[in-house]
Amino acid sequence: MITSSQLRAARALLGWDQKQLAEFSGLSLPTIQRMESSDDLIRGNIDSLTKILSALEEAGVELIGESATSIGQGRGVRFINKSETP
Repeated sequence: MITSSQLRAARALLGWDQKQLAEFSGLSLPTIQRMESSDDLIRGNIDSLTKILSALEEAGVELIGESATSIGQGRGVRFINKSETP
C-alpha cells in the first residue's frame, strides 16, 4: 500500500507537481488531489494505484514499504539504484 505522505514525497523527489503526476500516470488531477488528501493509506481502485506506481517507477522512484530492506525504519521513497536492476 502507499500512503499520501509517500506520494507527496515521491513527487517532491522528482520535482513534479500534481498536474505532472496526473499526466504521467494517465489519471485526472482531481484523482491525484483526492489521493494526496487522504489521512494515511491511499484509498482508490487497484487500476489507479497501479498507474501511479508504474509512473513513479518509470521515472526512477520506488516506494519503501514497512517490511522493505532499508537503512532506516518505516515507509519512504528513494531513487531506484539502476546498478542493482537487471
